[in-house]
Amino acid sequence: MATRRVRITALNGGHARPVAELVRLAMCHDGPVVVRKETGAEADLRSVLAVMMLDLAEGDVVTLETVDAPASASLLDELAAVLDPKG
Repeated sequence: MATRRVRITALNGGHARPVAELVRLAMCHDGPVVVRKETGAEADLRSVLAVMMLDLAEGDVVTLETVDAPASASLLDELAAVLDPKG
């Protein structure tokens, strides 16, 4: 599995606009994409509702995970940039 840990620096954490962008990116990937909080709570990034229910907040550290594929690294880079635009 390809993984990436990210500290959320996006203002207001996981509000609707960044969540919609995360879902858009995940939907373009051929395989499951999961976001997991340090508490163990996780959601499939292809579901807006599931991600919103995680209540991601600025300062949270999350792990992004997807299957190994040629595009996995670039997908994780793009997802991380949405959550950590200052990084």
